Amino acid sequence: MLKIKNLHASVEDKAILRGINLEINPGEVHAIMGPNGSGKSTLASVIAGKEEYEVTDGEILFFDEDIDELGPDERAHRGVFLSFQYPVEIPGVSVTNFIKTAINETRKAKGLEDMPANEMLKLIREKAELLEIDRKFLSRSLNEGFSGGEKKRNEIFQMAMLNPKLAILDETDSGLDIDALRIVANGVNKLKSKDNAVIVITHYQRLLDYIVPDFVHVIHEGRIVKSGGKELALELEEKGYDWIKEKANA
Repeated sequence: MLKIKNLHASVEDKAILRGINLEINPGEVHAIMGPNGSGKSTLASVIAGKEEYEVTDGEILFFDEDIDELGPDERAHRGVFLSFQYPVEIPGVSVTNFIKTAINETRKAKGLEDMPANEMLKLIREKAELLEIDRKFLSRSLNEGFSGGEKKRNEIFQMAMLNPKLAILDETDSGLDIDALRIVANGVNKLKSKDNAVIVITHYQRLLDYIVPDFVHVIHEGRIVKSGGKELALELEEKGYDWIKEKANA
C-alpha cells in the first residue's frame, strides 16, 4: 500500500527527515514513536502532502503511484486521511455539512455524482451510532467550543465517513482523559479492516493498550532507528527515549 524509500524532507530549509524507509500493507497498524522534535509529525505531514514541507530526496509510493507531486486534496481523494493533532474550528459550518462536502468532493474527483441525500443521511446515522455520537453533536459548528475529546471523536467520525485506505492519527491521544481515549480508540478499532491500514503517531504507550499495533517504529533525529512488535512500546515505556538515543549514537 505505502512504500517510503530514503525519504528526506525539510521545512524552511531545516532538514527534519534524514532517510526514512517504511512499508505498510493493508490490514496493518503501525505505531510511530519518538521524543519531541524527532520527526514524527513531519512524517505524517509529508505523507499527507502538506505544502510547507519540502521533499528533498527519496519517494513516497501509494499503491505503486509516486504521489510526491500530488497536493493534499488529491492524496485525500486517493484515500489518505490525516487526523490533526490540533483540529481547526470552522464557525457556521456544521459537522454534518462539512462531512457532506468532503464526501461529495471526493466523489466528484472520481467522476461520480453527489451522494443522494437519503443515502448520505443513512450513512451518517450508521457511523454516528457506531461511534456513540449524539445526533445533536452533528449539528454543532465544526470544532467550535468542542472539548479535546469531542474534537478527536469528530476526527474519527470523519475518518469513518470517508473510509480512507490509509488513516494517519497524529498524536490523537494528546490531551485526552482516559474515558475519551477509550472512546476514540474503540472507534478506530471498529473501523480497522483487511483493506485499510492505520499509522498511529504517539509519545506514549498508553494509547497502544487500546489500539494494538502490529509494528512499532522509533524515530530519532529524522531516522527510524529501531522497529519491532508491540513489545517495543513496552520496552520504551520502561527504559525511556534516552535508551534509544544511546543506541542510535553508539
